[in-house]
Amino acid sequence: MSKKNTFHLVSLGCSKNTVDSDSMAQLLIRDGYNAVEDPHKASVLIVNTCGFIGPAKAESYRVLGELAESKRDGQVLIAAGCLTQRYGVEVAQKISGIDGILGTRRWMDIVQVVKDLRKTKHPEPIYHLPLVDTVGSDEHDALRVSVAGSSAYLKVADGCRRPCAFCAIPLIKGTAVSRPVESIINEAKKLRDNGVRELILIAQDTTDYGHDLGVKDGLAVLLEQLTDSVPDMDWIRIMYAFPGYVTDRLIEVMATRKQILPYLDMPLQHAHPKTLYRMRRPSNIDWVHRTLAKMRNQIKDLAIRTTFIVGYPGETDEEYQALYDFVNEIRFDRVGAFQFSFEPGTTSAPLGDPIPADVKLERYQRLMELQQNISLQVNQGYVGKTLDVLIEGFDNGISLGRSYRDAPEIDGMVLVEGKAKVGDIVPVRITGALAYDLTGTLVQPELLKI
Repeated sequence: MSKKNTFHLVSLGCSKNTVDSDSMAQLLIRDGYNAVEDPHKASVLIVNTCGFIGPAKAESYRVLGELAESKRDGQVLIAAGCLTQRYGVEVAQKISGIDGILGTRRWMDIVQVVKDLRKTKHPEPIYHLPLVDTVGSDEHDALRVSVAGSSAYLKVADGCRRPCAFCAIPLIKGTAVSRPVESIINEAKKLRDNGVRELILIAQDTTDYGHDLGVKDGLAVLLEQLTDSVPDMDWIRIMYAFPGYVTDRLIEVMATRKQILPYLDMPLQHAHPKTLYRMRRPSNIDWVHRTLAKMRNQIKDLAIRTTFIVGYPGETDEEYQALYDFVNEIRFDRVGAFQFSFEPGTTSAPLGDPIPADVKLERYQRLMELQQNISLQVNQGYVGKTLDVLIEGFDNGISLGRSYRDAPEIDGMVLVEGKAKVGDIVPVRITGALAYDLTGTLVQPELLKI
Protein backbone atom coordinates (compact mmCIF):
# COMPACT_ATOMS: atom_id res chain seq x y z
CA MET A 1 0.00 0.00 0.00
CA SER A 2 1.35 3.41 -0.93
CA LYS A 3 1.75 5.83 1.95
CA LYS A 4 0.86 8.69 -0.36
CA ASN A 5 -2.89 8.21 -0.10
CA THR A 6 -3.38 6.93 3.42
CA PHE A 7 -4.97 8.50 6.47
CA HIS A 8 -5.05 7.87 10.21
CA LEU A 9 -8.08 9.33 12.00
CA VAL A 10 -8.53 9.62 15.77
CA SER A 11 -12.08 10.35 16.95
CA LEU A 12 -12.55 11.80 20.43
CA GLY A 13 -15.66 12.68 22.40
CA CYS A 14 -19.26 11.63 21.99
CA SER A 15 -21.09 9.45 19.48
CA LYS A 16 -22.14 12.55 17.52
CA ASN A 17 -18.46 13.24 16.91
CA THR A 18 -17.98 9.61 15.88
CA VAL A 19 -20.61 10.08 13.17
CA ASP A 20 -18.72 13.08 11.77
CA SER A 21 -15.44 11.12 11.91
CA ASP A 22 -16.87 8.15 10.06
CA SER A 23 -18.43 10.47 7.49
CA MET A 24 -15.05 12.13 6.85
CA ALA A 25 -13.48 8.69 6.49
CA GLN A 26 -16.12 7.71 3.92
CA LEU A 27 -15.34 10.79 1.82
CA LEU A 28 -11.59 10.17 1.95
CA ILE A 29 -11.98 6.50 1.03
CA ARG A 30 -14.24 7.47 -1.85
CA ASP A 31 -11.48 9.81 -3.06
CA GLY A 32 -8.96 6.97 -3.12
CA TYR A 33 -7.48 7.06 0.37
CA ASN A 34 -7.00 4.05 2.61
CA ALA A 35 -7.42 4.12 6.38
CA VAL A 36 -4.47 2.81 8.43
CA GLU A 37 -4.17 2.02 12.15
CA ASP A 38 -0.51 3.01 12.40
CA PRO A 39 -0.05 6.81 12.23
CA HIS A 40 3.51 6.35 10.96
CA LYS A 41 2.12 4.74 7.81
CA ALA A 42 -0.29 7.58 7.04
CA SER A 43 0.23 10.57 4.81
CA VAL A 44 -2.67 12.41 6.47
CA LEU A 45 -3.24 12.57 10.23
CA ILE A 46 -6.63 13.76 11.48
CA VAL A 47 -7.82 14.28 15.04
CA ASN A 48 -11.55 14.97 15.42
CA THR A 49 -11.37 16.79 18.72
CA CYS A 50 -13.82 17.29 21.57
CA GLY A 51 -14.07 20.63 23.34
CA PHE A 52 -17.10 20.10 25.54
CA ILE A 53 -15.52 20.18 29.01
CA GLY A 54 -12.06 20.66 30.49
CA PRO A 55 -10.94 17.01 30.59
CA ALA A 56 -12.09 16.48 26.99
CA LYS A 57 -10.11 19.52 25.84
CA ALA A 58 -7.05 18.27 27.69
CA GLU A 59 -7.31 14.89 25.96
CA SER A 60 -7.64 16.56 22.57
CA TYR A 61 -4.53 18.66 23.17
CA ARG A 62 -2.63 15.59 24.38
CA VAL A 63 -3.45 13.51 21.29
CA LEU A 64 -2.68 16.39 18.94
CA GLY A 65 0.61 17.03 20.71
CA GLU A 66 1.68 13.40 20.48
CA LEU A 67 0.94 13.21 16.74
CA ALA A 68 2.60 16.58 16.10
CA GLU A 69 5.72 15.49 17.95
CA SER A 70 6.04 12.24 15.99
CA LYS A 71 5.02 13.73 12.63
CA ARG A 72 7.51 13.13 9.83
CA ASP A 73 8.31 14.99 6.62
CA GLY A 74 5.55 14.53 4.07
CA GLN A 75 2.80 14.04 6.66
CA VAL A 76 0.09 16.63 7.28
CA LEU A 77 -1.76 16.98 10.56
CA ILE A 78 -5.34 18.26 10.62
CA ALA A 79 -7.12 19.27 13.82
CA ALA A 80 -10.88 19.00 13.30
CA GLY A 81 -14.00 19.08 15.41
CA CYS A 82 -15.41 20.91 18.40
CA LEU A 83 -12.18 22.19 19.95
CA THR A 84 -11.00 23.74 16.71
CA GLN A 85 -14.40 25.22 15.87
CA ARG A 86 -14.29 27.18 19.11
CA TYR A 87 -10.56 27.73 19.65
CA GLY A 88 -9.05 27.38 16.17
CA VAL A 89 -6.24 29.95 16.39
CA GLU A 90 -5.46 29.03 19.99
CA VAL A 91 -5.16 25.33 19.09
CA ALA A 92 -2.69 26.08 16.30
CA GLN A 93 -0.67 28.36 18.57
CA LYS A 94 -0.57 25.81 21.38
CA ILE A 95 0.38 22.80 19.21
CA SER A 96 3.13 23.52 16.72
CA GLY A 97 3.08 21.15 13.81
CA ILE A 98 -0.61 21.43 12.96
CA ASP A 99 -1.06 22.03 9.23
CA GLY A 100 -4.82 22.46 8.96
CA ILE A 101 -7.74 23.53 11.14
CA LEU A 102 -11.21 22.21 10.23
CA GLY A 103 -14.31 23.05 12.25
CA THR A 104 -17.47 21.09 12.93
CA ARG A 105 -19.74 22.81 10.46
CA ARG A 106 -17.85 21.89 7.29
CA TRP A 107 -16.42 18.45 8.00
CA MET A 108 -17.71 17.49 4.55
CA ASP A 109 -14.91 19.62 3.03
CA ILE A 110 -12.21 17.28 4.37
CA VAL A 111 -11.11 16.08 0.92
CA GLN A 112 -10.64 19.63 -0.36
CA VAL A 113 -8.76 20.64 2.80
CA VAL A 114 -6.39 17.69 2.36
CA LYS A 115 -5.82 18.59 -1.31
CA ASP A 116 -5.11 22.22 -0.39
CA LEU A 117 -2.60 21.17 2.24
CA ARG A 118 -0.77 18.73 -0.01
CA LYS A 119 -0.53 20.90 -3.13
CA THR A 120 0.68 24.18 -1.62
CA LYS A 121 3.36 25.26 0.84
CA HIS A 122 1.82 26.54 4.05
CA PRO A 123 4.26 27.99 6.56
CA GLU A 124 1.20 28.82 8.66
CA PRO A 125 -1.77 26.49 9.30
CA ILE A 126 -4.62 26.65 6.82
CA TYR A 127 -7.87 27.51 8.59
CA HIS A 128 -11.19 26.21 7.32
CA LEU A 129 -13.80 27.49 9.76
CA PRO A 130 -16.77 28.80 7.72
CA LEU A 131 -19.93 29.43 9.70
CA VAL A 132 -22.19 27.81 7.10
CA ASP A 133 -23.73 24.60 8.41
CA THR A 134 -25.08 22.15 5.84
CA VAL A 135 -26.09 19.27 8.07
CA GLY A 136 -29.55 19.40 6.57
CA SER A 137 -28.34 18.79 3.03
CA ASP A 138 -27.02 15.73 1.27
CA GLU A 139 -23.93 17.46 -0.05
CA HIS A 140 -21.35 14.94 -1.25
CA ASP A 141 -23.86 12.14 -0.53
CA ALA A 142 -21.96 11.15 2.61
CA LEU A 143 -23.85 9.07 5.13
CA ARG A 144 -24.29 10.82 8.49
CA VAL A 145 -23.75 7.56 10.32
CA SER A 146 -21.26 5.59 12.35
CA VAL A 147 -21.49 1.81 12.11
CA ALA A 148 -20.12 -0.55 14.75
CA GLY A 149 -20.96 -4.16 14.04
CA SER A 150 -24.72 -4.59 13.85
CA SER A 151 -25.49 -1.16 15.33
CA ALA A 152 -25.33 2.27 13.73
CA TYR A 153 -25.62 5.83 14.99
CA LEU A 154 -27.65 7.99 12.64
CA LYS A 155 -27.49 11.74 13.13
CA VAL A 156 -30.90 13.35 12.57
CA ALA A 157 -29.84 16.93 13.36
CA ASP A 158 -26.87 18.95 14.51
CA GLY A 159 -26.41 22.05 16.63
CA CYS A 160 -28.62 23.20 19.48
CA ARG A 161 -30.84 26.17 20.29
CA ARG A 162 -31.27 25.45 24.00
CA PRO A 163 -29.96 28.13 26.41
CA CYS A 164 -28.27 25.83 28.98
CA ALA A 165 -25.88 28.08 30.89
CA PHE A 166 -23.13 25.48 31.36
CA CYS A 167 -22.99 24.23 27.78
CA ALA A 168 -20.72 25.39 24.96
CA ILE A 169 -22.38 23.32 22.22
CA PRO A 170 -24.34 26.24 20.67
CA LEU A 171 -21.07 28.22 20.54
CA ILE A 172 -19.37 25.30 18.80
CA LYS A 173 -22.09 23.81 16.62
CA GLY A 174 -24.46 26.71 16.10
CA THR A 175 -28.24 26.50 16.26
CA ALA A 176 -30.21 23.32 15.58
CA VAL A 177 -30.44 22.22 11.94
CA SER A 178 -32.60 19.18 11.14
CA ARG A 179 -31.97 16.81 8.28
CA PRO A 180 -34.79 16.05 5.82
CA VAL A 181 -36.87 12.99 6.68
CA GLU A 182 -36.20 11.52 3.23
CA SER A 183 -32.44 11.60 3.77
CA ILE A 184 -32.74 9.88 7.14
CA ILE A 185 -35.01 7.17 5.73
CA ASN A 186 -32.69 6.59 2.75
CA GLU A 187 -29.74 6.10 5.09
CA ALA A 188 -31.76 3.78 7.31
CA LYS A 189 -32.56 1.64 4.27
CA LYS A 190 -28.89 1.49 3.26
CA LEU A 191 -27.91 0.48 6.77
CA ARG A 192 -30.57 -2.23 6.86
CA ASP A 193 -29.37 -3.55 3.52
CA ASN A 194 -25.83 -3.73 4.98
CA GLY A 195 -26.94 -5.87 7.91
CA VAL A 196 -27.49 -3.27 10.64
CA ARG A 197 -29.94 -4.53 13.27
CA GLU A 198 -30.03 -1.52 15.62
CA LEU A 199 -30.47 2.11 14.57
CA ILE A 200 -29.56 4.72 17.19
CA LEU A 201 -30.98 8.17 16.52
CA ILE A 202 -28.79 10.97 17.83
CA ALA A 203 -28.61 14.77 17.87
CA GLN A 204 -27.75 17.33 20.50
CA ASP A 205 -31.50 17.25 21.21
CA THR A 206 -33.52 14.65 19.31
CA THR A 207 -36.81 16.01 20.67
CA ASP A 208 -36.14 19.30 18.86
CA TYR A 209 -36.04 17.47 15.52
CA GLY A 210 -38.09 19.25 12.86
CA HIS A 211 -38.61 22.53 14.72
CA ASP A 212 -36.60 24.43 12.11
CA LEU A 213 -38.55 22.63 9.36
CA GLY A 214 -41.85 23.81 10.80
CA VAL A 215 -42.88 20.32 11.89
CA LYS A 216 -44.77 19.95 15.16
CA ASP A 217 -43.88 16.85 17.20
CA GLY A 218 -41.07 16.29 14.72
CA LEU A 219 -39.42 13.33 16.46
CA ALA A 220 -42.73 11.47 16.69
CA VAL A 221 -43.43 12.21 13.01
CA LEU A 222 -39.95 11.01 12.05
CA LEU A 223 -40.35 7.79 14.04
CA GLU A 224 -43.73 7.08 12.43
CA GLN A 225 -42.35 7.52 8.92
CA LEU A 226 -39.16 5.64 9.74
CA THR A 227 -40.94 2.60 11.12
CA ASP A 228 -43.37 2.61 8.20
CA SER A 229 -40.56 2.90 5.63
CA VAL A 230 -38.09 0.46 7.22
CA PRO A 231 -40.33 -2.05 9.01
CA ASP A 232 -37.60 -4.71 9.08
CA MET A 233 -35.13 -2.67 11.12
CA ASP A 234 -35.12 -4.68 14.35
CA TRP A 235 -34.34 -2.02 16.94
CA ILE A 236 -34.58 1.78 16.95
CA ARG A 237 -33.11 3.56 19.98
CA ILE A 238 -33.60 7.23 20.94
CA MET A 239 -30.84 9.24 22.60
CA TYR A 240 -30.66 12.76 24.09
CA ALA A 241 -34.26 13.80 24.71
CA PHE A 242 -34.84 17.21 26.32
CA PRO A 243 -37.03 17.53 29.44
CA GLY A 244 -40.33 19.21 28.68
CA TYR A 245 -40.34 18.06 25.06
CA VAL A 246 -41.30 14.43 25.59
CA THR A 247 -44.83 14.85 24.30
CA ASP A 248 -47.90 12.64 24.59
CA ARG A 249 -47.59 11.83 20.89
CA LEU A 250 -43.98 10.74 21.31
CA ILE A 251 -44.94 8.53 24.26
CA GLU A 252 -47.74 6.98 22.21
CA VAL A 253 -45.42 6.28 19.25
CA MET A 254 -42.85 4.67 21.54
CA ALA A 255 -45.56 2.58 23.17
CA THR A 256 -47.18 1.34 19.95
CA ARG A 257 -44.30 0.90 17.47
CA LYS A 258 -42.60 -2.38 18.39
CA GLN A 259 -39.36 -1.52 16.59
CA ILE A 260 -38.79 1.44 18.92
CA LEU A 261 -37.04 0.18 22.02
CA PRO A 262 -38.63 1.01 25.38
CA TYR A 263 -35.54 3.03 26.24
CA LEU A 264 -35.07 6.77 26.53
CA ASP A 265 -31.99 8.81 27.32
CA MET A 266 -33.23 12.08 28.87
CA PRO A 267 -30.47 14.16 30.53
CA LEU A 268 -32.08 16.01 33.46
CA GLN A 269 -28.86 17.60 34.85
CA HIS A 270 -30.31 18.30 38.30
CA ALA A 271 -33.44 17.98 40.44
CA HIS A 272 -33.59 21.18 42.50
CA PRO A 273 -35.55 24.03 40.86
CA LYS A 274 -33.10 26.73 41.98
CA THR A 275 -30.11 24.87 40.56
CA LEU A 276 -31.97 24.21 37.31
CA TYR A 277 -32.97 27.88 37.11
CA ARG A 278 -29.31 28.92 37.38
CA MET A 279 -28.50 26.32 34.72
CA ARG A 280 -31.21 27.82 32.49
CA ARG A 281 -32.78 24.40 32.29
CA PRO A 282 -36.46 23.39 32.63
CA SER A 283 -37.05 23.61 36.39
CA ASN A 284 -40.53 22.12 36.70
CA ILE A 285 -39.76 18.99 38.71
CA ASP A 286 -43.46 18.20 38.97
CA TRP A 287 -43.47 17.82 35.16
CA VAL A 288 -40.61 15.35 35.42
CA HIS A 289 -42.48 13.26 38.00
CA ARG A 290 -45.71 13.31 35.95
CA THR A 291 -44.01 12.52 32.66
CA LEU A 292 -41.89 9.69 34.03
CA ALA A 293 -44.98 8.18 35.65
CA LYS A 294 -46.93 8.52 32.40
CA MET A 295 -44.14 6.93 30.37
CA ARG A 296 -43.73 4.04 32.77
CA ASN A 297 -47.47 3.50 32.75
CA GLN A 298 -47.81 3.48 28.94
CA ILE A 299 -44.49 2.00 27.77
CA LYS A 300 -44.04 -1.54 29.02
CA ASP A 301 -40.67 -2.32 30.67
CA LEU A 302 -39.35 1.19 30.02
CA ALA A 303 -35.66 1.76 30.76
CA ILE A 304 -34.63 5.35 31.46
CA ARG A 305 -31.10 6.75 31.36
CA THR A 306 -30.23 10.23 32.58
CA THR A 307 -27.25 12.38 33.50
CA PHE A 308 -26.64 14.91 36.27
CA ILE A 309 -24.12 17.63 37.08
CA VAL A 310 -22.89 17.97 40.66
CA GLY A 311 -21.07 20.98 42.02
CA TYR A 312 -22.74 23.55 39.78
CA PRO A 313 -22.03 27.10 41.02
CA GLY A 314 -24.23 27.89 43.98
CA GLU A 315 -25.26 24.28 44.63
CA THR A 316 -25.96 24.22 48.36
CA ASP A 317 -26.01 21.16 50.58
CA GLU A 318 -29.79 21.38 50.48
CA GLU A 319 -29.88 21.50 46.67
CA TYR A 320 -27.51 18.56 46.39
CA GLN A 321 -29.57 16.57 48.90
CA ALA A 322 -32.66 17.21 46.75
CA LEU A 323 -30.82 15.66 43.80
CA TYR A 324 -29.69 12.69 45.90
CA ASP A 325 -33.22 12.10 47.20
CA PHE A 326 -34.67 12.44 43.70
CA VAL A 327 -32.36 9.73 42.31
CA ASN A 328 -33.19 7.52 45.29
CA GLU A 329 -36.91 7.99 44.68
CA ILE A 330 -37.10 7.67 40.88
CA ARG A 331 -34.73 4.69 40.60
CA PHE A 332 -33.42 5.22 37.09
CA ASP A 333 -32.05 2.24 35.18
CA ARG A 334 -28.89 4.13 34.26
CA VAL A 335 -27.33 7.32 35.59
CA GLY A 336 -24.24 9.18 34.48
CA ALA A 337 -22.83 12.05 36.51
CA PHE A 338 -20.30 14.81 35.88
CA GLN A 339 -18.51 17.19 38.19
CA PHE A 340 -19.08 20.75 36.99
CA SER A 341 -16.37 21.97 34.65
CA PHE A 342 -16.03 25.72 34.16
CA GLU A 343 -16.40 26.75 30.52
CA PRO A 344 -15.37 30.30 29.57
CA GLY A 345 -17.74 31.98 27.16
CA THR A 346 -20.85 30.20 28.41
CA THR A 347 -23.57 32.16 30.19
CA SER A 348 -22.58 30.49 33.45
CA ALA A 349 -19.10 32.04 33.24
CA PRO A 350 -19.96 35.00 35.53
CA LEU A 351 -20.84 32.48 38.25
CA GLY A 352 -17.26 31.23 38.23
CA ASP A 353 -16.39 27.87 39.76
CA PRO A 354 -16.78 28.48 43.50
CA ILE A 355 -17.41 24.96 44.82
CA PRO A 356 -14.18 23.29 45.99
CA ALA A 357 -12.96 20.29 44.01
CA ASP A 358 -13.06 18.01 47.07
CA VAL A 359 -16.73 18.89 47.67
CA LYS A 360 -17.60 18.15 44.03
CA LEU A 361 -15.79 14.82 44.22
CA GLU A 362 -17.51 13.81 47.46
CA ARG A 363 -20.93 14.66 46.03
CA TYR A 364 -20.16 12.78 42.83
CA GLN A 365 -18.99 9.68 44.68
CA ARG A 366 -22.01 9.64 46.99
CA LEU A 367 -24.39 9.92 44.05
CA MET A 368 -22.70 7.17 42.05
CA GLU A 369 -22.55 4.85 45.07
CA LEU A 370 -26.29 5.36 45.50
CA GLN A 371 -26.94 4.63 41.83
CA GLN A 372 -24.70 1.56 41.91
CA ASN A 373 -26.90 0.06 44.62
CA ILE A 374 -30.06 1.03 42.74
CA SER A 375 -28.71 -0.43 39.50
CA LEU A 376 -27.88 -3.72 41.23
CA GLN A 377 -31.36 -3.94 42.73
CA VAL A 378 -33.02 -3.12 39.40
CA ASN A 379 -30.85 -5.70 37.64
CA GLN A 380 -31.72 -8.34 40.22
CA GLY A 381 -35.35 -7.88 39.20
CA TYR A 382 -34.51 -9.32 35.78
CA VAL A 383 -33.20 -12.64 37.10
CA GLY A 384 -35.47 -15.39 35.79
CA LYS A 385 -36.79 -13.26 32.94
CA THR A 386 -35.97 -13.63 29.24
CA LEU A 387 -34.51 -10.73 27.25
CA ASP A 388 -33.63 -10.42 23.58
CA VAL A 389 -29.89 -9.80 23.30
CA LEU A 390 -27.91 -8.47 20.35
CA ILE A 391 -24.65 -10.47 20.26
CA GLU A 392 -21.59 -8.30 19.62
CA GLY A 393 -18.58 -10.45 20.48
CA PHE A 394 -17.06 -13.46 22.17
CA ASP A 395 -14.35 -13.71 24.82
CA ASN A 396 -13.09 -16.60 26.93
CA GLY A 397 -16.17 -18.80 26.55
CA ILE A 398 -18.67 -15.94 26.96
CA SER A 399 -20.74 -14.18 24.31
CA LEU A 400 -21.02 -10.43 24.86
CA GLY A 401 -24.25 -8.68 24.01
CA ARG A 402 -26.69 -5.94 24.84
CA SER A 403 -30.38 -5.92 25.65
CA TYR A 404 -32.83 -3.11 24.89
CA ARG A 405 -31.74 -1.55 28.20
CA ASP A 406 -28.16 -1.07 27.05
CA ALA A 407 -26.93 1.62 24.68
CA PRO A 408 -23.47 0.92 23.23
CA GLU A 409 -20.44 1.93 25.30
CA ILE A 410 -22.33 3.83 28.02
CA ASP A 411 -24.59 1.16 29.53
CA GLY A 412 -24.12 -2.43 30.63
CA MET A 413 -23.69 -5.77 28.90
CA VAL A 414 -25.35 -9.16 28.97
CA LEU A 415 -22.79 -11.96 29.40
CA VAL A 416 -24.08 -15.16 27.79
CA GLU A 417 -22.63 -18.61 28.37
CA GLY A 418 -21.26 -20.18 25.18
CA LYS A 419 -20.58 -18.82 21.72
CA ALA A 420 -23.54 -17.32 19.88
CA LYS A 421 -23.36 -15.83 16.40
CA VAL A 422 -22.25 -12.22 16.32
CA GLY A 423 -24.99 -10.03 14.87
CA ASP A 424 -27.85 -12.28 15.93
CA ILE A 425 -30.57 -11.15 18.32
CA VAL A 426 -31.20 -14.14 20.58
CA PRO A 427 -33.47 -14.83 23.58
CA VAL A 428 -31.47 -15.11 26.80
CA ARG A 429 -32.72 -16.26 30.20
CA ILE A 430 -31.17 -14.04 32.85
CA THR A 431 -29.48 -16.05 35.59
CA GLY A 432 -27.47 -13.45 37.48
CA ALA A 433 -27.14 -9.73 38.14
CA LEU A 434 -24.12 -7.49 38.71
CA ALA A 435 -24.13 -3.78 39.44
CA TYR A 436 -24.17 -2.86 35.76
CA ASP A 437 -24.27 -6.14 33.81
CA LEU A 438 -26.46 -9.23 33.57
CA THR A 439 -25.50 -12.86 33.03
CA GLY A 440 -27.58 -15.49 31.28
CA THR A 441 -27.96 -18.58 29.13
CA LEU A 442 -29.45 -19.08 25.70
CA VAL A 443 -33.09 -20.11 25.74
CA GLN A 444 -32.44 -22.04 22.52
CA PRO A 445 -29.09 -23.86 22.95
CA GLU A 446 -29.19 -24.84 19.28
CA LEU A 447 -28.27 -21.19 18.53
CA LEU A 448 -24.81 -21.80 19.94
CA LYS A 449 -22.01 -21.88 17.37
CA ILE A 450 -20.02 -25.10 17.60
